[in-house]
Amino acid sequence: MDIKTINRIDKARDKTLPGFAKLSLALLFIVVVFLWSYASHGNLPNNTFLIIGAVFGAYMAMNIGANDVANNVGPAVGSKALTLTGAIIIAAIFESLGAFIAGGDVVKTIKDGIINPALISDPQIFIWAMSAALLSAALWLNFATSIGAPVSTTHSIVGGVMGAGIAAAGFSIVDWDKVGQIVASWVISPLMGGIIAAAFLYFIKTQIVFKEDKVEAAKKFVPLLIALMSWVFSAYIILKGIKQIIKVDFITAIILGLIIGVVVYFIVKPLIIKASEKLENNRISVNTLFNIPLIFAAALLSFAHGANDVANAIGPLAAINDAIVNVEVASNVSIPFWVMAVGAFGIVVGLMLYGPKLIKTVGSEITELDQMRAYSIAMAASFTVIVASQLGLPVSSTHIAVGGVCGVGFLREFLDANEKRFLQETRKKFKKHKKELEVMNEELAKLELIVDKSKNNYIRIVELIKNIDDREDLVKQDRKDVKDAKRTKYVKRDAVKKIIAAWIITVPAASILAAAIFFMIKGIMAS
Repeated sequence: MDIKTINRIDKARDKTLPGFAKLSLALLFIVVVFLWSYASHGNLPNNTFLIIGAVFGAYMAMNIGANDVANNVGPAVGSKALTLTGAIIIAAIFESLGAFIAGGDVVKTIKDGIINPALISDPQIFIWAMSAALLSAALWLNFATSIGAPVSTTHSIVGGVMGAGIAAAGFSIVDWDKVGQIVASWVISPLMGGIIAAAFLYFIKTQIVFKEDKVEAAKKFVPLLIALMSWVFSAYIILKGIKQIIKVDFITAIILGLIIGVVVYFIVKPLIIKASEKLENNRISVNTLFNIPLIFAAALLSFAHGANDVANAIGPLAAINDAIVNVEVASNVSIPFWVMAVGAFGIVVGLMLYGPKLIKTVGSEITELDQMRAYSIAMAASFTVIVASQLGLPVSSTHIAVGGVCGVGFLREFLDANEKRFLQETRKKFKKHKKELEVMNEELAKLELIVDKSKNNYIRIVELIKNIDDREDLVKQDRKDVKDAKRTKYVKRDAVKKIIAAWIITVPAASILAAAIFFMIKGIMAS
C-alpha cells in the first residue's frame, strides 16, 4: 500500500466521526442494551448481574468488532481491492449474518474447557467470575485496539476465564494442558499462516509475475487459483460457518467444496480470458484479476468469523444468564436470541466505529500489499484453519492472518535478488524505449522541415507519429514499473515486534486483570 492510500485511509477514518461522537454512539449502544435487559428481565431474582453481564457482553462484542474483524478485510483494503467504506459495509453485513444464521444454539461457555466449572459450586461465585472474565477481556481488547495491535479475542476471553477461575477456586480449576495448547498456538498459528501464504505467493510469482508474457500466464493460472479459492472457502464455510445448521463431516465438506470449485472454474475461465484482452503485459495490470475474488473472500471470512467468534462475546454472558435463570452452574448452555443479538450487533457497532484503525494495521503497517499478496493471505487464513482443525492443532485466526501478512513480506525479502533483477531489466527497457523515442522524434522533426515532401515522406511521417505514440505509452508504463519496483517491499520489524509482544502478554494480562476484577466484585458484594 502506497503512502497516498495510507493517508487516504487515515483521512477517511478521521472524517467518519469525531472521537467524541464515536464514544457517544458506543455508550448509546451500551445504554440501549442496559435498558432492554433491565426491562425484559426485571422480574428475575438476582437480575443485577444479568444486566451487568449484558453491558459487559455488549462492551466485549464491540471490542471484538474493533479488533478482530480487521483480519478478514484488512488485506483486501490494503491491496485496494476494497475501499475502507466498502470493507466495513461487507464485514458488518456478513458478520451479523454469520452470527444470526450460524452462530449456534449451544456453546461451550467455559471456552475450550479451560476451567472445570464443577469446582465452583456456588452459582453466585460463578456469576462473579464470568462477569470478571468478560470485563477483563473487553478491557484488554480495548487497550490492544488503542495501540493498533491485532490480538486474539479467543485468547483474551480464555485468559479472562482462567484468571477469574483461579481467583474463585484456585489453580487446580485450570486445565493446564489446554493452556499449553494455547501457548503452542502462538507459534503454530503464525508459522502455518506465513508458510502457506508465502507458498501461494511464490507460485503466483514464478508462474505469472516472472513470466515474459504475464497476460497469457494469467489466462492459464488465474482461473485455477480462483477455483482453488472457491474449493477451500466452500469447505471452510461448510465446516466452520454453518456447522450449527447442518452437520457435515470433513470428507463430505471437501467433496462438496471440490464440486463448487469445478463449477466456478468453468464459469470464470471465459470471463478471465475476456478480461485479459484489455490488460497490459505487467504485474500491476494482472493484479486487477484478483479484485473480485478478494471481495468474496472478505465476505466469506466475515461470515465464518461471525458464526464462530460471536461466542467469545456472549459465551460468558450466556453462562451468567443460565446460572441466574436455572440457579446452577453448567458447562454447556442454550443461547437466548437476545444474548445472540447483543453479540452480533455489538460486533457490528465496534467494527463501524473503531475498526478502521486495525484494518490499517493489518492492511498496510506490516508490509505493502497488492491483490496477489492479499489473495495469498486469504487462502492461508481458510486453508490453515481447515488443516489445523483436522489435525487437532490449536490456532488463532488473528495470528494466522498476521502470520500470512508477514509470510508474504518475508518471501519478498527472500526474492530480493529477483526484484533487483526486475528493476534492472525494467530500467534497461525504459532506457531503450526512451532512446528509440528520441530517435523517432528527431527523424520526424527533420521530415517536417522538408518543404516539398514526397509521397514516401508523408507515409513515413504517419508511421512515425503512430510509432511515437506507441513508444510514449511504453515509456510511460516503464516509468511506472521502475517507480513501483523501487518501492519499499519489506516487513516492518517494529510493527511485528509490537504485535508479538501483545500476543505473548494477552493471556497473562487478561488473567491478572480478571482476577483483580473478581476480587473487587467479591469485596463490593461482601461489604
